[in-house]
Amino acid sequence: MLHKEIIEYSGVLFFIFLTFFFCIFSLFMSFILGERSNSYSKHIPFESGAPSTGSVNLRFAIKFYLIAIFFVIFDIESMYLYSWSVCVRETSWIGFIEVSFFIFMILLSLLYLFRIKALTLINKKFTNN
Repeated sequence: MLHKEIIEYSGVLFFIFLTFFFCIFSLFMSFILGERSNSYSKHIPFESGAPSTGSVNLRFAIKFYLIAIFFVIFDIESMYLYSWSVCVRETSWIGFIEVSFFIFMILLSLLYLFRIKALTLINKKFTNN
């Protein structure tokens, strides 16, 4: 029985082995064939063919990152809803009740984000009004 399972998974094991071998071989060959230089121009920042100007110490408000994270979270949740909609007939009423609860939790979390004003980009404390 064990021998049969090993034969069934031999293709997957071979693929994993081949992937690791290719990664190690590529790293080894780039180390052997790659150029080694330690010149001054190697350590200068280079951006799209133009030399960089100005300071690199830019400060962004945390609100931009929060909204990006919220977008990713709600986007992933919408993918769960899409996968449910593909098999809606197989899940019947039990699946409908579970998805209704899931949507309710999403709306509840969105309401909480609105309530704590996490989705507003303008902070009233720092405006000039």
